[in-house]
Amino acid sequence: MDFNSSTVTATYARPKTAGFLPSISTMSASYKSHVPPHSLSQNTLNLPWRPATYYRTAKANPTLNTFQGSINLNKIPPLTASNRTALFTRYTPGDWFKSNVSNYKTSESWRKSAERLREDTNRLVQEKDQLTFRTQRETSKNLGERVSNITFWKSELQHEVDNQVAETNALMEVKKRLERALAETEGPLQVAQECLYNRERRSGIDLVHDDVERNLLKEVDVIKSCQERMRRHIEKSKQQLANNRAAQHELERDHGDKFNALRIDSNCHGLSNTSDGIAYHRGVERLDATVSIPETWAKFSDNNLLRSQSERAQSSKLRNDIEKLMGQTSNELWSQFNTVNIAFTNRISETADTKNKLQMHLQKTLQEIFATEQTIAQIRRAIGEKDSPLRVAHTRLDERTRRPNIELCRDPSQLRLVDEVVTIDTTINILQHRLREALDTLQGLVTTKATLEHDLSTKANSLFIDQEKCMGMRKTFPSTPRLVGYC
Repeated sequence: MDFNSSTVTATYARPKTAGFLPSISTMSASYKSHVPPHSLSQNTLNLPWRPATYYRTAKANPTLNTFQGSINLNKIPPLTASNRTALFTRYTPGDWFKSNVSNYKTSESWRKSAERLREDTNRLVQEKDQLTFRTQRETSKNLGERVSNITFWKSELQHEVDNQVAETNALMEVKKRLERALAETEGPLQVAQECLYNRERRSGIDLVHDDVERNLLKEVDVIKSCQERMRRHIEKSKQQLANNRAAQHELERDHGDKFNALRIDSNCHGLSNTSDGIAYHRGVERLDATVSIPETWAKFSDNNLLRSQSERAQSSKLRNDIEKLMGQTSNELWSQFNTVNIAFTNRISETADTKNKLQMHLQKTLQEIFATEQTIAQIRRAIGEKDSPLRVAHTRLDERTRRPNIELCRDPSQLRLVDEVVTIDTTINILQHRLREALDTLQGLVTTKATLEHDLSTKANSLFIDQEKCMGMRKTFPSTPRLVGYC
C-alpha cells in the first residue's frame, strides 16, 4: 500500500499488547527512560504499532555526500497535530546504542561457542571411537552369552521332548489295555442280563425277588459301574494324550526356534569388521521387531518345560489310576460273579428240596383222598341204613293215631316212638352234616392235590431255568489277565 498521499492517523490492527517498544499515546512522551527487553529484530517493522501515515521503507543507503536533488514539496504532507504525534513514535538514541551493544555481545558469544565446539569435537571423536570399540566388544560378548543360553535351553527342550514322547507312548499303551478290558466286560453283562430275562419266565409263586435276582441286578449294576468308570478314564486318557501332544508340539516348536536362533546368533557372533557379507541396512535400528525381553524369553521356555513336566506328571498319575482301576474292576467283577453263583447254588438246592417235599405231600394227599372217599361211602351207607327204622317208627306212630276215643293215650310206647323218630332224624342230620364235611374235605384235598401238582410243575420249571439255562451260561467267565487288558 502507498501512504505518501494520505494524512490518515495511525490505527491498530488488534488490541494493544506488551511488545519491544513502548505504547504510543497522545499524552506527553514517557519512553526516554524505557529500556527495551530485547534487541531489535528484523520483524520489528511488521509489528501492529507501525504508524499508518507517511511511512515507507528506505530503499537507498545513506551517505555523507552533499545532498543533490530536488524535493517535491507536493509529496510532503502537512505537519498537522496528528502527524507530529506520529513522528514521536520512532526509536530513541538509547535504543540505537543498546542494539549495537547487543550485536557485539552476540558476536563474542558465538565465537566462544565455536572454540568450545572445536575442542569438544576432538574429545567427542576420541570418545566415540573408544565407545564404538567397547560397544562392539560388549555386543560380541553378549552374543556369545546368548549362544550359550540358547544352547542350554535347546538341550533342555530336547531332553523334555524325549521324556514327553516316552510318556505319551506309555499312556497310549495303557489306554489300549483299558479299551480291551472294557470290551471284555460286555460278555459278563450280557450273561447277567440273559439270566434275568430267563428268570422272568418263571411262573406262579416262583416269581420271587430272591437273593439270586438281587445279586444278578447288583451284578449288572457293578458291571455297568465298572464300564462307566472305564469310559471316564478312557476319555480322560484321550484328553491327556491331547494335552501331551500339545505340550510336545510347543516344545518342538520352541526347539525349532532355538535351533534357528542358534544358527543366526552363531553367525552374528562370528562376524567382525573384516568379515565378508557385512553391509549397510539403513533404518534397521529403527525397526523394532522384537517381541520379548531376556526375562520373558527365558520364562517362555521355562513355562513350556513346566507345562510339559506338569502334563507328564498328570499323565503318569492317570496311568497309575488306570492300572488301579483295572485291578479293582477285575476284583469286583469276580467277587460279584462268585456271589451270584453261590446264590444260584443255594436257590437250586432250596428249589430241589421244596420239590421233593411237594412230591411227598402229594403222595400223602392222594392217600388221604382215597381214605376220605371211603369215609364218604361209609357215611352214605349209614344214612341209608337209617331209612328203614325211621319208616317203621313213622308207620307205627301213624297207625296209633287211628286208635278210638280214650285209647288215644300218651303211654310210654307213644313217647318212646316219638323219641325214636326224633333220635333217628337227629342221627340222619348228624350223618348228613358229617357227609358234607367229608365232601368238603375231599374237595379241599382234590384242590390241594391240584395245587401241589401245579406247584411241582412250577418248581420243575424254575429248577430247569436256574440249573440248566442260567448256570449253563455262567460256566465261563473272562480270566483276570483279560479283565486287566492283556490278550
